[in-house]
Amino acid sequence: MSASEMSGQEPVRIASSEVAPSGAIKALTAPSGTASTAPSGPIVGRRGWRDLDRRLLPVLGRLTERDRHLCRLLEDHRVLTTAQVADVGFTGERRARMRLGELYVLDVLDRFRPRTGGNPAPFHWVLGPLGAALVAAEAGIDVADLDWRRGLVHDLAASQRLAHLVGLNGFFTALLRSARTHPGRSLDEWWSERRCAREWGEVVRPDGYGVWTECDTTLPFLLEHDNGTERLARLAGKLDGYARLAAEAGHPNWVLFTFPGPRREADARRVLARPDVPVATAARSPHPAPGFSPDIEVWLPVAARGPRLRLAQLGGLAIGT
Repeated sequence: MSASEMSGQEPVRIASSEVAPSGAIKALTAPSGTASTAPSGPIVGRRGWRDLDRRLLPVLGRLTERDRHLCRLLEDHRVLTTAQVADVGFTGERRARMRLGELYVLDVLDRFRPRTGGNPAPFHWVLGPLGAALVAAEAGIDVADLDWRRGLVHDLAASQRLAHLVGLNGFFTALLRSARTHPGRSLDEWWSERRCAREWGEVVRPDGYGVWTECDTTLPFLLEHDNGTERLARLAGKLDGYARLAAEAGHPNWVLFTFPGPRREADARRVLARPDVPVATAARSPHPAPGFSPDIEVWLPVAARGPRLRLAQLGGLAIGT
């Protein structure tokens, strides 16, 4: 199934290549040869949400296409850690930290560190005032028309769902890292929870939707990122919505559940077996550095006992296998 068949919209490709800026912003940007990875000249102090239109113009010439792509991702997916930003488009975290610091000073991005009881948390990055103005300019709308607000950084920092959102985004940025470092792989679609809700909210509300391509295999999938906080009966109840979505679409798609550990996965697998909804599960821990890699042999269909499969291999299975 193609992404356009699933959504009714033209797919937006998110792969290892960078996304070109829209026509709305081309008229405002400096020629491609003038963009630099570091700001030139004096840097104006952070001024929040004042004078956005006037302040955006001199900043545009300092931004690379990677910067603009990052702003678009943050507008859609809300928050990324430094490591996740590195997965999106950098060779390592050190280079990512350097550039993120520059974008923070320019007021393109904002950041916070959530409170933890143990080790210091990494910076979490969100769209800043000029980043929001940039995304709005690309879309040809006003900043006020974005699904964004000035206090979002504070709301996210205090949100009880922050860990879920960061973990969910980490799943997809890990796929982007794999796509960037392995020829023949691409993440062709990455839909946020909010976009899924807009499309299918009356039927089912997955945490995310993606389309993964590896060589000649393309796998559309719906994602449930479980942190072990929901009762198993509630997890099983979600399959009713996925069955209804499959019936309305005319075909089922794989529903992927990730769990915080093997015990939670084993418990959940007992209630997730349903013939009309193909489900595969994976445990996110324990995994060695760099952490959970969703494209490798971590997936086990509920109708099978093993061995575990690569993400792309699920696309080659007959539904119900």
